[in-house]
Amino acid sequence: MRLREELPVDHRLAQVYRYGAGLCGVILLVFGCLGFADQLSPFDTEGTSIAGMSTNGVLSLISVVVGLVLIGGAVIGGNVASTLNMTIGTLFVLSGFFHIFVLDRPANVLDFGVTNVIFSFVMGLLIACFGMYGRVSSKLPHDNPYWRRRHAREAARESLAARRRAARSALPSALGQASTSAPVPAITHEQD
Repeated sequence: MRLREELPVDHRLAQVYRYGAGLCGVILLVFGCLGFADQLSPFDTEGTSIAGMSTNGVLSLISVVVGLVLIGGAVIGGNVASTLNMTIGTLFVLSGFFHIFVLDRPANVLDFGVTNVIFSFVMGLLIACFGMYGRVSSKLPHDNPYWRRRHAREAARESLAARRRAARSALPSALGQASTSAPVPAITHEQD
């Protein structure tokens, strides 16, 4: 099974995944480009600030790469964008937890500050929510492709019942058209 088989190309959930990935990707890309514009050194930990967050050249590079990956996911759309959003969102949250423990230590090579940690948590949860929207829930509607995939037998029964209802409703109108378009033969009584 390929990733894109589960979600129809024109399904409305694909727009949520696409716009979420694109929006978050652009935010990260702008942050990274602002770091490059200031010509930061790669592993500088002196607290250079961009948009209220401390950064250095490596963090700017990571931001640009992740932003481009998210924008690429937005271009592809569908399940690829959803899975990418969930994965990158999880990595952002894990990065936030890791950097809480390395603040003000030599292992903090990305020059994270408290605002970076908060941004990492918020951005990670936002990206992950965009990826999980309509995909991870206990009460998905029955027309949702993820529900249909997880409950294949019930979805097949519902689909069959819907086709039968459509066929029954189409039958009287088809019979009505056939009776009005075909000439009715005249009945004649012959006498002996």
